[in-house]
This record gives sequence, C-alpha cells and structure tokens, in this order.
Amino acid sequence: MAGKYILEATGIMKSFSGVTVLNGAELCIEPGELHALMGENGAGKSTLMKIIMGIYTKDAGKVILDGKEVEFKSARDALDAGISMIHQELSPIPEMTVAENVFLGREQKKIKGLPFVDKKELNRKTQELLEEYNLEQFIRPSMKMKDLNIAQIQMMEIIKAVSYNSKVIIMDEPTSSLSEKETETLFEIIDSLRKKDVGIIYISHRMEEVFQLADRVSVLRDGQFIGCVKVKDASREQLINMMVGRELEGGYPRNTAQKGEVVLELKNFTRKGVFENVNLKVHAGEILGMAGLVGAGRSEVMKALVGYDPLDTGEIYLDGQKISIKHPHDAIRHHIVMASEDRKELGLVLCRSIKENVSLQNFDKLSSASFIQKIKEKKMASEYTEKMSTKMNGTDDLVSSLSGGNQQKVVLAKCLLSDPKVLIMDEPTRGIDVGAKAAIYKIMVGLAEQGIAIIMISSEMPELIGMSDRIIVMSGGKIRGELEGQEAQSQQTIMNLAFGGE
Repeated sequence: MAGKYILEATGIMKSFSGVTVLNGAELCIEPGELHALMGENGAGKSTLMKIIMGIYTKDAGKVILDGKEVEFKSARDALDAGISMIHQELSPIPEMTVAENVFLGREQKKIKGLPFVDKKELNRKTQELLEEYNLEQFIRPSMKMKDLNIAQIQMMEIIKAVSYNSKVIIMDEPTSSLSEKETETLFEIIDSLRKKDVGIIYISHRMEEVFQLADRVSVLRDGQFIGCVKVKDASREQLINMMVGRELEGGYPRNTAQKGEVVLELKNFTRKGVFENVNLKVHAGEILGMAGLVGAGRSEVMKALVGYDPLDTGEIYLDGQKISIKHPHDAIRHHIVMASEDRKELGLVLCRSIKENVSLQNFDKLSSASFIQKIKEKKMASEYTEKMSTKMNGTDDLVSSLSGGNQQKVVLAKCLLSDPKVLIMDEPTRGIDVGAKAAIYKIMVGLAEQGIAIIMISSEMPELIGMSDRIIVMSGGKIRGELEGQEAQSQQTIMNLAFGGE
C-alpha cells in the first residue's frame, strides 16, 4: 500500500494540562478523495487538524506527507508543504480589503526590497479567483472585509485556501454559514479540486453533505479513532452510533404545547435597502420558523427588532401593547431576547468565564448598589447551565474551553436568565454535532411548552421543517409566504418562495 496515501496521521496522542484529548487518533487521505471526519464536539477533530497543520505539537504518533514523515513547527510550514485549512471560526482582518486578506503574507512588492505592496497586482489576482468561482458579481477585491456578511466571508476563506494550490485542504464546517446556492458553488469548487487530485478532509455535522460528497468517513469519539468506513456501505444510524456510542432518539421532538395568544406582532417593519413592509405574529408556545436564502433579510429583521440595527418605520406590539425598542437593553427589559447566529462575535466574550457570560445581560438581576453579588452570580450561572445540561468542569472555566454545542448552551442559559417571553434563535445549531443538536431541539420544545414564543431562523431545511409549527419565507427583504400544516412540510414549496416565487 506504500504511496497510496497523500497524507497519513497514525497513533496521534495529545494532552493538555494532564487531560488526554487525543488517544491514538488516525486518518489517511488518498489523492482526489473527499474524506469526511466526524465526531461529537469535543471528540478531538479540531485538535487533530491543528496537529496536522503544525499549530499544536503532538505528544506521540506520526504525520506522513507524500510518504515522508513531517514535523511542522507552524502553520506556515504546513502551507509551504502543501496543506491548507479553512477554519470553522472565521478570523478575517475587518479593516483590510478582500484582496489583502486573501494574499496576506504573500503580497507582491512593487519594488523588490522595499516595503510597498503592489495593490494593483493583488486586486488582479483576486479578481481572477472571484471570476473563476463565479463570485465576482457579489464581491469586489477592493471591498473591506467588514462590509461582507458571514456567508461572503466564508466564501473568501474558501477562495483563500484554494489559492495556495495545496495538495491537501482541510475544510472545517465550510457550509455552516452558506445558503443553498453558495453551497452549490462550494461543491463545484470541491469537484474541480478532486479532479486535480487534491485530497480534502471534510469536517461536517451535516449528514446529508457527507453522504452526498464523501468517499470515506473516519469517526473520532473522546479522542479515540473508532473506525473508517466507505460512505456507500454506511448508514446514518451506523455513523451516529459510532460517534456517540449510543442510540439517539430518532427525528425531531414534537412540540405538544397548545398555541396561546399572540405575544409579539411586527407591523410594517422597514429598513430601506434591507427589508420592506414586514408583518408577522408569533404566539405563546409556538416555534415560528423563518426560511430564506442568505441575504433574504431574516436576521436583519430580528436585529432591528431587538434594537441592534436601526429601523426606518415599523411598530412593535407585545401582548397587544405597543412598545418602543431603540437599544438591545430595551428588548431585554421587555423580555425579548436574541441568541445570535454568530455566537463568538455577538453571543459570548470568549476570554471570560462561563458565569460571567451567563451574567452578561442580567446585571440588574445580579447586582446590588451597582456591585455584582458574586455568590448569587455563581449560583444562578450554575443553575441555568445545569438546566441546559452543559458539559463543563465548573462555571469558572473560560467559555472558550467549551465545545461549540456547549458554548451554544451557555448562550441559551444567558438568554433564559432574562426570563424571555420571546426567544429569537438565529441558526441555533450552526456548527454543532448531532448529539448536541438533539439536546438543543429538546430544550426548544421544553421552552415552547412553558409558553415561550420562539422564532427560529435556520438555513438547514430538515431542521426548519422538523422543528417549526409555522414557517414564514423571506426573499429580497420581503415576506413571500406563510406556510402551515402540509405546506410547511414541502421543501419544494419553501425553496420556490425563497427564490422569489409565488
């Protein structure tokens, strides 16, 4: 079998502060293969990738590239050797342009030896990449990264990785922020890379993508290699069992709550150039799904509702009474709370503890004479994180030490401490594993049964159909339709409306 694999990792061991994170992990990639890597959050997938990329040093084991053992000291070493990575957590430099971000560290100088970048050449190369992958109509090389939405930033990270002409590309949840159309573009990019014999390591929690794209799938659980199977010979149930070591309750939990009175009503919501004349209602105990492509205006309407973005015209009614929200604090005071799509940018402060994050928007509850009551803060944080079944050592842990699913539970704990009447969940399971998803769904149904009105924005069609009592579909900043019953179960109907149909 010598020479069969472009990349091999065998017997990889890694511990942090005496805690074993990887215990005999392994992976092998053939040229032109898309190899899925699956496992629950915390299984060790990202740690293994960081070892391959030279970001972490392994304690034991071997990494072999093109038949030769390699020991990368940095990500630059890995890039130079032909391995690049698209990280799940996006980290662009907001004030720099698209072209500057794509070719960061590889800038061509105007005059050799002098520190002046040839920006014209940077823009030309970036434009070529954008045109090659049909992105030039949405993104310009001279645009600043801060002016791009999350999906566009994700596409630029993909383009950046491709621009290195790597032998192996690691893709960590590459579609987590992409619309269906953008996902199709990514899949076209993947096809072109495979034809060039590029090996792709594809980390994803979306089963449908794995079965659509992958040749083989390797599974890690608790840092250990569980097995590698050909996708054509595998079943969804088999992979889940390999990942979690137990059977999960099938499907989506049913919301049995009786739909109550209208809790929240929006009338004629308009923000010029973003969304127009949006009218919607949500009832107590209801899970209202919001469907649409990226850029349809779903998140923007909700951000305007909670006072994060300005509103040109519109009225808000809570329990039949007109209210005014000019700032997120006003929304919290009225018990309208939003768990943002970008939990690491808008939902959490990663350098602070779990208890401090749970407290963030709840100082009024936890303070006396303008001072936080530390004992009360710790007690409430413990109570609400336990309600969410958060896996942690204690609330003094840094929130950055948690897996994606557990970070999402901390966001929910923070929201629930605010006693919401309306809970807005923007992409609630983005980037988390099947086990954590099942836990989040169970929490959502439990909250609905307590009479909380839930608005869920989701780009995952099975999730949207499986969890929503009613679905509103947006396109081009307008509501195109409202679906209930059997209509809300039709993916074709939803997508027709999302593309602007009747």
